[in-house]
Amino acid sequence: MFFRLTRRFWLRLVVAAIFLLPLIWLLTAALHPVGRPLPTSLTFSLDLTLQNFRRVWELVPFGRFTLNSLLVVLLAVPLTLITSSWAGFGMAQLPKPSQRRWIVLSLAVLMVPGVALWVTRFLLYTRLGWYDSILALIAPAFMGSSPFFVLMFYRAFRRIPTAIYEAARLEGSGVLASWWQIGLPSARPTAVGVAILSFVLYWGDFVSPLLYLRSESRYTLPIALQLLQQLTLSDWPLLMAGAVLATAVPVGLFLLLQPYFARLGH
Repeated sequence: MFFRLTRRFWLRLVVAAIFLLPLIWLLTAALHPVGRPLPTSLTFSLDLTLQNFRRVWELVPFGRFTLNSLLVVLLAVPLTLITSSWAGFGMAQLPKPSQRRWIVLSLAVLMVPGVALWVTRFLLYTRLGWYDSILALIAPAFMGSSPFFVLMFYRAFRRIPTAIYEAARLEGSGVLASWWQIGLPSARPTAVGVAILSFVLYWGDFVSPLLYLRSESRYTLPIALQLLQQLTLSDWPLLMAGAVLATAVPVGLFLLLQPYFARLGH
């Protein structure tokens, strides 16, 4: 028994090291001295400096870009959860032939490449007056952000027995009450998964700010990294420092949610 636990512990440690290795290399590269080329192999040196992080804040308005990214995810993630769960809940209430048709339609929309929507979205946002505003960045959230999120919620709501919904209707519960009191509590793990995926989607979105924003004051963190690369093409420690700052929020959020993930696992 002890040998089995030890073997499992070492296996988990190896898997964790594999996933943490890129982050460790990213951090050590960000702490590399200025003007010295990055090593071509995995080496560790005590000659580290925080000067690259100071230079990031001096060269670009990194704080402003960070606040813009936080504002985008704080608006887009709740909207995505609401609209995608509504769509998934509505699909789960339909007759089975209608459910199959909507599943096929969702999969077909999911196969459409994002580049095919750039021009259409640009024209639509311009006509609506959303160009060069935060609405252009969070507009997909009003439609669930992705058909994949809708299908995730549909699968979660479909597992709930129909008799429970019918009993709620007999008690006088409406559609929204059934969604809030029956559907969402049962789909809590799915909601957490959709929230994390949508957070990563909007936090790392580079194309939308580049296409639909004109004012530098509204740029987000991916644009900041691009600006750093354009300013100093060969200064990789500076770019790695910006990447560390941009990655700190998602990594910190993941660590904060670890106790919740552990409870879901049990």
